[in-house]
Amino acid sequence: MVERVIATPAALALIEQLQRRHGPLMFHQSGGCCDGSSPMCYPAGEFRTGGSDVRLGAIGNVPFYIGAAQFEYWQHTQLIIDVVPGRGGGFSLEAPEGVRFLTRSRVFSDAELASLRGAPNVPAA
Repeated sequence: MVERVIATPAALALIEQLQRRHGPLMFHQSGGCCDGSSPMCYPAGEFRTGGSDVRLGAIGNVPFYIGAAQFEYWQHTQLIIDVVPGRGGGFSLEAPEGVRFLTRSRVFSDAELASLRGAPNVPAA
């Protein structure tokens, strides 16, 4: 089955580096405001998820969440988490590294969408 969220090798390497420094992590796809729509990396449990968040999956064994309203807009796409030079959001753990996580996407094929229809979207606890 196709995954709703994946990461590039560069993003996975940064995740490993951040895990060594900060311990267990989590991601939340921001819905806008200060940092635009970007993936934000936090120490596990530091960002509170709730009934209005959906767990898309995991990247580098790190859970990845998105707001339910945002999920409605992006449910037809696979999120591809990458890392690029530049300073991103001040709240995300990679900010001091001089790089930022970035969400790229691609539209699922009809067959991929059909396979996902039977898969549950896991609400955050």
